[in-house]
Amino acid sequence: MILNKKKITVGISGGVDSSIAIYILIKMGYFVIGVYMKNWEENIVNKKCTFYKDFNDSKKICNFFKIIFKKINFSYEYWENVFILFLKEYNIGNTPNPDILCNKKIKFNFFYDYAINYLNSNYIATGHYTNIKKIKKNFYILCAFDKNKDQSYFLHNLNNKKIKKILFPISFLKKKELRYIAKKLNLINFNKKDSTGICFIGKRKFNKFINFFLYINPGFIITKNSQIIGTHKGIIYFTIGQRKGLGIGGIFKNQNPLYVIEKKKKNIIVVQNNKHYLLMYKNLIIKKIYWNKNKFLIKSFLCYVKTRYKQKIIPCIIIPIDVKYILVQFIKPIISITKGQFVVFYLGKFCLGGGIIDFKTYL
Repeated sequence: MILNKKKITVGISGGVDSSIAIYILIKMGYFVIGVYMKNWEENIVNKKCTFYKDFNDSKKICNFFKIIFKKINFSYEYWENVFILFLKEYNIGNTPNPDILCNKKIKFNFFYDYAINYLNSNYIATGHYTNIKKIKKNFYILCAFDKNKDQSYFLHNLNNKKIKKILFPISFLKKKELRYIAKKLNLINFNKKDSTGICFIGKRKFNKFINFFLYINPGFIITKNSQIIGTHKGIIYFTIGQRKGLGIGGIFKNQNPLYVIEKKKKNIIVVQNNKHYLLMYKNLIIKKIYWNKNKFLIKSFLCYVKTRYKQKIIPCIIIPIDVKYILVQFIKPIISITKGQFVVFYLGKFCLGGGIIDFKTYL
């Protein structure tokens, strides 16, 4: 009987990942509820938002599996807890990651509370590619089976107390296997393209989108020797290590590619070729640190790190400074570290935690 089943609420996006997550959970005997989260309001800035299609696809999938379907609006919570910080960080020259903030603040906070406390669910689940393992009393985030789709980077700072009530049903599948199952089931979204990121940006041009929210000042592009070689439309459009979109490639046809190495006051961008030492970093300092055991790191150790989502893990030494800061030393210097981005640490398949880049030192 249904009354004897464990209740689980699944965050459904209209995509194939969350759809197969529902299918697996039904097969496992759970009483499943599908909930679509709306995190952004449509307006003139958001003409290409896929909300309507994703919402309708989500509803059709829930009808197909004959489960309860609900919609919850977290647009206000998203604006207050994610988007305002996103704008603030961009405005001071940093490069924030709203996807990580959205997971922590919205999906595994407000949505978690809604599912567990309001819907009285025993668990929540999403279509993320990551895994969970329990060792004694602690729960750990692990890399997914499909290394190309692994999303542990975005979930490194999940609250350990909440992880025990979270399931990631598709963690043992590869994407092609998942699509094969969806096609066999004749799901409407079996070949639907993966989401390109947060809905409010979508496939639109980021520069045009951000113009609605931040005041943009043009400025000069200079070399490290203070030679003016071009102009730009706004400093917030550029990140450290950026190569494309500078608008000056034709000036130096016989030179190595130019990269952004610094963003200075008075809207000045400094560029240099890819052999310049200011593109290479030997260590960095991180803040707002989260460890999966919620304990302060007391000694140095060797592990692996990612400074960007799609980056391959690289070896490093972690050295605690105090309760707020950690020094990360790279075994070999790496290129294009961006202040404001997240770094995430690994040991084997285990995701240890991470923090935000606060300061970096060159070779």
